[in-house]
Amino acid sequence: MSYLSKIKSPDDIKGLSLEQLSALCLEIRRALVKTVSKTGGHLASNLGVTELTVALHYCFNSPEDKLIWDVGHQAYVHKMLTGRLNQMGTIRQSKGISGFPNPSESVHDQFISGHSSTAIAVGLGFCAARELKDKNHSVVSIVGDGAMTGGLSFESLNNAHGLNKNFIVVLNDNEMSISENIGGLSKALNSFRTAPSYLTAKADIGKILKSIPIVGDGMYNTADKIKGSVRNLFLHGSLFEALGFRYVGPVDGHSLKELVDVFNKSKNIKGPVLIHVCTKKGKGYLKAEKNPNFYHGVEPFNIASGEPINVRKTDTYTNVFGKTAADLAAKNDKIVAVTAAMQSNTGLNEFAAKFPRRIFDVGIAEGYAVTFSAALAKGGFIPIVAIYSTFLQRAYDQIVHDVCIDNLPVVFAIDRAGAVGGDGQTHQGVFDIAMLSNIPNMTVMAPKNAQELSEMLEFAVNLGKPVAVRYPKGDVSDVPYKSTSSIEFGKCEKIFNGESIALVSLGSMTDTAYDVCNLMKEAGLSPALINARFAKPIDLEMVDELCGYEYVFTLEDGVLNGGFGSLLLSELNKKDSKAPEFYSFGFPDEFFELGRRDEILKAYGLDTKSIFKTIMSKVAN
Repeated sequence: MSYLSKIKSPDDIKGLSLEQLSALCLEIRRALVKTVSKTGGHLASNLGVTELTVALHYCFNSPEDKLIWDVGHQAYVHKMLTGRLNQMGTIRQSKGISGFPNPSESVHDQFISGHSSTAIAVGLGFCAARELKDKNHSVVSIVGDGAMTGGLSFESLNNAHGLNKNFIVVLNDNEMSISENIGGLSKALNSFRTAPSYLTAKADIGKILKSIPIVGDGMYNTADKIKGSVRNLFLHGSLFEALGFRYVGPVDGHSLKELVDVFNKSKNIKGPVLIHVCTKKGKGYLKAEKNPNFYHGVEPFNIASGEPINVRKTDTYTNVFGKTAADLAAKNDKIVAVTAAMQSNTGLNEFAAKFPRRIFDVGIAEGYAVTFSAALAKGGFIPIVAIYSTFLQRAYDQIVHDVCIDNLPVVFAIDRAGAVGGDGQTHQGVFDIAMLSNIPNMTVMAPKNAQELSEMLEFAVNLGKPVAVRYPKGDVSDVPYKSTSSIEFGKCEKIFNGESIALVSLGSMTDTAYDVCNLMKEAGLSPALINARFAKPIDLEMVDELCGYEYVFTLEDGVLNGGFGSLLLSELNKKDSKAPEFYSFGFPDEFFELGRRDEILKAYGLDTKSIFKTIMSKVAN
């Protein structure tokens, strides 16, 4: 009998028995593997939270009760149970559903959560709103163990103690294996500690001990220490209890009976509760269990073999960065690498294998990564900080305050710059040019191809000041052009000369500009093509040259507000000579939705045909 096909909302699972819920979990896992094998996406984490998600919706009443997912890539099962089962084939696809919770999709998605470590803060905000409205519904934040390394999580835990509201945090620990001996005792203790009789007895015993003259407080403190030492030995909850949480766990995250029992009892506990749930990433698909990192975020794959369906024919910018970083480190023992829980995804595996003492994985803590790197630079080293563009946003103050004010030689290797397919609004790397270019002492570069990326990294580690090198996700350029000049600080590259019309491109948009120029030549025009290389500083000699053109078009894969085009125009406007007619291609002042990179570019008129059409309409007038 099929259960999953009948689930239209969480209410549809509440009448099922535990045996039927277990059968439902098997169906969900099969559906997950089948769906993600076609669409790509986050597989291992969702396989790991299947029972956890089912139990949450079984015990709580969404959307009245608030279920808040941290790093929402673990919310696929949640989407299946909240009316989007038939849309799962569109997940992360153009005009499809998001790979993350999205309030515009469903009332069951309480908060958008593409970035890590936000759910506890969000949960506490919902708790405060609940109290102000005199409501009594439950608020549950589901947090991955990796997210607990984020500073925002600790700030939130600290404030939970002060608010002292009824609040449940589910810590999904998918790295810890449950020991039979310790686990059995822990379960027994937790059953006791979450029972109403225990909670009452604990309070009563405390009152009795404290009432004994002279020795009362001492006896209470001693008893509390004994109780705490036993609890800490078996339950590892001292940190959370010091912050005012009642710690419950560890709980077997694949036992529906345990999960349902703990969730139902925890709803009756006053104040904040942290439930430590242990799950296994990739549970139910053996290949994902054995290699959960590979199946964390995966391209479409063959279920039987586990191999990707689309085999890459070219290298990626990430791989080129990683190889170059390792090569540079072999030549200079002052070069170190820093990553925020993304060693493999940023291409640093080779660096780590060759120089294990010179790479630092700081966990999901981008702000710390930047300040830590600033101190490394102050100590005489050259840190390469490899972070996705969208995640670097979280460290803006540290870039300004800790790196740039002191003009320290920190190299920011910014992966996933520009439009990023699949992950939607929260993961687009379109703000880094505008974000970084307004900071004094910062240099911002973007390569047109793999060769230039390697050359820019070598230039960057020798520059002796803050520098950011941004590059896109995916395959390197296959356009057949070679650099006409070496990298020189603040200098552009003239790819070919032209008359009347100049195209000035930045980074990966140079491929598009190259193709546009070829179409323009076929139309009888003779455009110049300039590879800017630097978003900051602007090449002032190039600015002087551009004043001699009638039309100037800039191309960038970032937002127009504060972007490269606006910086170049600002310099042109400073000239006494007549400025050319100027037009910038880039992204408008809005967030954009799902799609592959090429689909996003086309939607915003940044593909070859659209740019060519726009340029021809401008020069024809």
